[in-house]
Amino acid sequence: MRDHASHDFHERRHGRGERDHGRGERGPRVFAPGDLKLLMLSMLAEQPGHGYDLIRQIESLFDGSYSPSPGVIYPTLSYLEEAEQITGTTQGSKRLYTITDIGRAALADQAVALDGVRMRLEVSKRALRGHERPPQIHEAVGNLRHALQMHSGRWTADEIERVRTLLNDTAKAIASGPAAPVPVKEDTP
Repeated sequence: MRDHASHDFHERRHGRGERDHGRGERGPRVFAPGDLKLLMLSMLAEQPGHGYDLIRQIESLFDGSYSPSPGVIYPTLSYLEEAEQITGTTQGSKRLYTITDIGRAALADQAVALDGVRMRLEVSKRALRGHERPPQIHEAVGNLRHALQMHSGRWTADEIERVRTLLNDTAKAIASGPAAPVPVKEDTP
């Protein structure tokens, strides 16, 4: 079984002048490795579809600002089919893909990961519309990466759960938007 994660990793913006701007340059990465497979599996859980249908559904998620290429979608479908998570039946010149019981079980096992994919999609959608991170946020993300790298090698089950919860809670708080100001209580003697 081949791993097509590199296809997820190398997603590009498509059409409307948003292709490579120069030799070797790419637009912002839309999907983290594995995200596209999980997203496509969840879409096929909702209803069977052709590769073209999935391309259009993903394009719709991004309000038309991004469309995955067939060169990414079809190898991912092949991977999911090889993993027996979906089946494809030929209909004329197209293949109709349907999720299998194995695929449904994989989707259930990765419910938390799918929530993460959906949060990252919202972030990617904003980035594609030109809402880039301010330098202060970029620095804070760098600090987070550094803290995670410094932590390597000391991962107990409890520590993994603690850090996972912190990161997921922070991601949810950021994705939900600005918080309302908290009123300050004054102490009266």
